[in-house]
Amino acid sequence: MKFLKTPLLLLLFTFAANAQTDEALIEKARKIHEKVITIDTHNDINVDNFTAAKNYTQDLETQVNLPKMERGKVDVTWLIVYTGQEELNDAGYKAAHKEAMTKFEAIHRLVEEIAPSQIGLATTSAEVRDLVSQGKKVAMIGVENGYPIGTDIKNVKKFYDLGARYMSLSHNGHSQLSDSNTGEEDDQWLHGGLSELGKEVVKEMNRLGIMIDVSHPSKEAIKDMFELSKAPLIASHSSARGLCDHSRNLDDEQLEWIKESNGVVQTVAFNSYLNTKKHNAYDAAVKKIYEEVGEKIDFKVLSWDEIKTMEPEQRKTYREKFERVRKLSQPKIQKLKEKVHPVDVSDFVDHVDYLVEKMGVDHVGISSDFDGGGGIEGWSDASETFNITLELVKRGYTEAEIAKLWGENLLRVLDEVQAVAQNMQTK
Repeated sequence: MKFLKTPLLLLLFTFAANAQTDEALIEKARKIHEKVITIDTHNDINVDNFTAAKNYTQDLETQVNLPKMERGKVDVTWLIVYTGQEELNDAGYKAAHKEAMTKFEAIHRLVEEIAPSQIGLATTSAEVRDLVSQGKKVAMIGVENGYPIGTDIKNVKKFYDLGARYMSLSHNGHSQLSDSNTGEEDDQWLHGGLSELGKEVVKEMNRLGIMIDVSHPSKEAIKDMFELSKAPLIASHSSARGLCDHSRNLDDEQLEWIKESNGVVQTVAFNSYLNTKKHNAYDAAVKKIYEEVGEKIDFKVLSWDEIKTMEPEQRKTYREKFERVRKLSQPKIQKLKEKVHPVDVSDFVDHVDYLVEKMGVDHVGISSDFDGGGGIEGWSDASETFNITLELVKRGYTEAEIAKLWGENLLRVLDEVQAVAQNMQTK
């Protein structure tokens, strides 16, 4: 019996030692997470969630709101003024501008009327630090798609005055300013990069102090931006094409451009941009469950192509019914994860590792694209944000490096962009 006890005791000792190591690691990560400024650079919004009756002070179904930010110790959320790509004509520009203004107004309503004691709007790094020191959450504003500018360059300053501090010049489809990455699908391009108006917008963004966002434009358009810009550029929500060959990701040459400009790539927690093969397998299995559950309550699950052709009210009704299907499906989906693994925090930090290896830790950041399609296993909403820091600690990142990844790099770029603007305005 003595011979049998020794390996058993050794096993128990090893298990206890590992448990203590895990606890120490978690505690170390928690202290770091609470100390550094955590900035998520891309969170979409729905203006219906910015009313007196329904807003971000409540723990809504949204992936981002103040209670979830508090649980996840998220300091700063970049709220996005997004407009989809429509026809390049006056009617389209007018409608997009109106939509953009409703989103600007919603964000201002949150920080000025709904919850001014809990969250404030920041437009500089100093304002971010001041609000965080007061114990408040911070909202910043990014514009996704320059389409609502129309053909009036004065709208760039209008958006700046409303608080916009980064903007991309296209989204899914070519805008009047820039070709989109979606041109890769059929090799059809509108401008061959930036349009002449787009080039003027880049110069105006430099002059005002708005960060140029290269997430979504085509590679040729991005190249034009780097050649024209006097300030560093950012990718507000993109990952590494070297790990996942998706047109929304950045290839090694583009990473080098960003490094040379002293910019930053905000790694994005979007399943199909992190591991397309893994995502597709899991997504197909989940869809099958949704279809089976939906059939039982007389609901048909539609494709995104079908959903986006709906009128706004139809889409709203569909989403409400789909939410019921999603909730009813959760027990089966939890079982599914034992066999078909979803894209997770480890896959996300693989991209962080790759970007750090290619560009250095000073040029990498973090974004979720929550409420715009983002979210992965382990970081499905803002309340789970600590899991990213924990994985970074497990991989050996230091507190100083984690601080850079979570926000210091982005704030440094903002400072540099605004310094360029100040210099241009004084000449």
